[in-house]
Parts: sequence; C-alpha cells; structure tokens
Amino acid sequence: MSEILGVGALDLEVDRVGNGNLDAPVIVFLHEGLGSLAMWKEFPARVCEAAGLRGLVYSRAGYGRSTPRAHDERWGVDFMHREARDLLPALLDTAGVQAPYFLFGHSDGGSIALIHAASFTDRVAGAIVLSPHIMVEEFGLASIRKARDAYLNTDLKDKLARYHADVDSAFWGWNDIWLDPRFKQWSIEALLPSIRCPLLAIQGRDDPYGTMAQIDGIAAAVPGTRLLKLDRCGHSPHRDQPDKGIAATIEFIDAVATSARREPMAHRRTT
Repeated sequence: MSEILGVGALDLEVDRVGNGNLDAPVIVFLHEGLGSLAMWKEFPARVCEAAGLRGLVYSRAGYGRSTPRAHDERWGVDFMHREARDLLPALLDTAGVQAPYFLFGHSDGGSIALIHAASFTDRVAGAIVLSPHIMVEEFGLASIRKARDAYLNTDLKDKLARYHADVDSAFWGWNDIWLDPRFKQWSIEALLPSIRCPLLAIQGRDDPYGTMAQIDGIAAAVPGTRLLKLDRCGHSPHRDQPDKGIAATIEFIDAVATSARREPMAHRRTT
C-alpha cells in the first residue's frame, strides 16, 4: 500500500515492497518519463521477491500522486541531474534507506540512476538500467514528437490519467523539455567514467526512443558493464520481456553479492 512521504517542501508517493533481510541492500526503483509508482504494477514486488530483498518505489515530483508540477513551470535541461543529486538523496534520507543500495531505473529513471551512481560513488552497490538515455538522438526525438501528437489527438491522455493525479503535469513536464531546442545538447557521457559500481544495462532491439548506441556507450565508458539486448522488445523491457529482465537482474545482484563477500578476504590477504 502506497503512502505519501513529506520530503522537504514536496509530498512524494512511495511504496515499500519485499520482505528481505533488514541488513541487506534496498532496491530503489526509478520510473520513466511518463511513469509513476502505479505504472510499475507488480514488477518491483516480483524483482524483490526473486532477489530476497526489500524495495522502495516512488513517484517523482510531477507524477503519480506526488506534488504536481505547477502548470506554468518548465523544467530545466538539468532536471535529471537535480533529481539524481538533490531530490533522490533527500528521499532516501527521509525514507531511512541506508547505503549501499541498488538502483533500478527505466528510461529517464535509468539516466537518473547513472547520474546518481557517478555522483555518489560510495553509496551505490550496483545499478540496473532499462532503456536509459546517455545522449539525445534524433531517432528518439521523432518518437517523442509522435507522443505529443498522440496526447493531443488520441486517447493517450485518458490512458495516462489512470496513473497520474495531474496528467498534464506529468506529460508536459516531460515532453516540453525533451523537445526544447536546448535539450539537443544534453548528454551524461562525460559522467559515466566516474561510475565505480557494477552496471547491468538492458534494452529492447525495437526500442523507438533510443538505439543500441545508448547502452553500448555505457559499456564503452564503464568497463565490466553487463549488457542484455532483447529481441521482440520495445522501450519497456519490464513489460515486454519481464521474465528475462528479472532473471538477468537476479544473476547480476547475486554476482555483486559474491564479489562483496570476496573483497574483505582479498583485503586481509594483502594487509
């Protein structure tokens, strides 16, 4: 059951899932640009049950039942950086989530996860990113323009309204900044080499919002990154290929845990 958590001046919709060990890392779920806590549906609970861990799921400000964006407010080009470096740490402190924790981000949420991991290298145990953006591609902008047309001329607004108390806040906050001419220069490629935690990057081969250059770029910048490229899969691997995504996530988390157990032993041998 979700709750509203006060984080500074914001009210954020949060849910805690899973029944894992209280001393084990928490998985923090970061939704996409049109997503919310509710749009994940049962997926976070499935991941946490399979991993034996607890999870924290939340709607970012402007989404779900969280504080909506003022209708005259336009997000800046740095909106994902501010979420990763200011708002996410404040939420984790308020929610009592202790480091190290895992990040599980989809689309814009994947980009936020990467920025956070690069900015707080000692806090993140590992990050799983689905269809993340590390740069702007015209290929993806074409799909965002189509989404704008669909919102204005089809039932897309009604469909999204099931998941957002203020659907215009969610849609226009995302769509306006992505289609702002200034945003074409947005990139987090220079940040990626700062990431020290293990990474798993997953993307569908039929993703209309980004080419494989996105996750290939992550792997080129962060040695050891695991990649999973899924056939018959679009922008949302957790909906199109959930079982493969969960299996890869559990294998990744188990590998991180195994590595963490070995590190103290290796340290003792060299001291």
